[in-house]
Amino acid sequence: MSIATTADASGADTLRQLDEQHITPTHWKIMFISGMGFFTDAYDLFIIGVVMSLLKSEWQVSPTADGLVTSTALLASAIGAVLFGRIADMLGRKRIYGYEVLVLAAGAVASAFSPDVWWLIGFRFILGIGIGGDYPVSSTIMGEYAGKRTRGLLITMVFAMQAAGLVVGPALAAALLATGLSHDLTWRLLLAFGAVPAMAVFWMRRRMAETPRFELARRNRQRISFTEGFARLVARRDLLIRLIGAGAAWFLLDFAYYGNTVSSPKVLAAIEPNQSLTWHVLMQLAVFVVAAVPGYFVAAWFMDRLGRKAIQNIGFLMMAAAFGIMAIVPDIEKFVALFVVVYGVSYFFTEFGPNSTTFVYPAELFPVETRTTGHGVASAAGKVGAFIGVFLFPIFMSHGGLQLAEGVAALVSLLGLAVTLFMLPETKGLSLEELSAVAADTR
Repeated sequence: MSIATTADASGADTLRQLDEQHITPTHWKIMFISGMGFFTDAYDLFIIGVVMSLLKSEWQVSPTADGLVTSTALLASAIGAVLFGRIADMLGRKRIYGYEVLVLAAGAVASAFSPDVWWLIGFRFILGIGIGGDYPVSSTIMGEYAGKRTRGLLITMVFAMQAAGLVVGPALAAALLATGLSHDLTWRLLLAFGAVPAMAVFWMRRRMAETPRFELARRNRQRISFTEGFARLVARRDLLIRLIGAGAAWFLLDFAYYGNTVSSPKVLAAIEPNQSLTWHVLMQLAVFVVAAVPGYFVAAWFMDRLGRKAIQNIGFLMMAAAFGIMAIVPDIEKFVALFVVVYGVSYFFTEFGPNSTTFVYPAELFPVETRTTGHGVASAAGKVGAFIGVFLFPIFMSHGGLQLAEGVAALVSLLGLAVTLFMLPETKGLSLEELSAVAADTR
């Protein structure tokens, strides 16, 4: 047997062992290290809605500046996702992992010292670059270490760390507001805290080993250029369809989800306009704890049982139903209990649905040499959708009220269902190599 044949056999054995392994303590460690970035991502992206509620009167922020503050980090994260995603395919996951949280932390700290709204917009742009870089690299590292029967659960658990960020953000905001600190100090502390969890995992990420799948691929291929990586994604028809499907679904999901979530203080103010900001923050926290957080973990539990496609279809359908009810029921905001229940249902099925699956899908759909590149492009499409949704949602609220905003979200969710049905395959139970070799059945 030749040396080359022996190496090929050894590589096949390694891949087989990776695919057949059960979850180990090492998997949970990788999940925590990777997931802590998403705790930070969720905290930083969603706390800005509370911060802007504090800053509007202090800085006399115009509607345009308000929209830019809350959405700039999302647009920047699209750039970060594409940039870090491509570099991780060129140089390796390990070579770049950890530097994205340094960028994120720098943006968070700088934001806390902003002297005016335009500086804040600039620093939020830096923060967004780091946030975007976390998406393709963390998901791919977890997916390339996981076995094929537990890959969906583990990647979803990385993303589910967002749940902690969703809870800690409003909880910390409510606690600081209750202390009676000045609003100026409160919003600065809220923004600065975003750097803490990011820096806590920096050295852990730098010490992680390269994934075995990337190491094996690197031995058997030549390095391809920055632009060639994108060209390879669109050269194969099946990969192009997957890329468009994953990106479009993520775009539509984030348009509806981030528009609602970042603007949730405005949404809650529409149903209880006479309540304090603290009340609105606590109500937001209650919705997250009761509806959103369970959705993440139900998604993780069923990801390898029901499959990605089924969960994404269910999620988009139920989101459309919940948003549609909020749009068509006259004066639903006057029926507080009914509104909160429907609003909570929309959150549960967003998490137990496309907010989880759009993160899992791109980590599985592309070959190893373009995997983080493909994920970066798909997540960038999502963040562009989020940018547009966050920017437009307050405009919808001001011109057509809650009915217009939620009506648009319902239509967008139905489009997401159509994209999933016709453009995305089921990936559960298949190895990454099987998925890379042939186009999966999209029924």
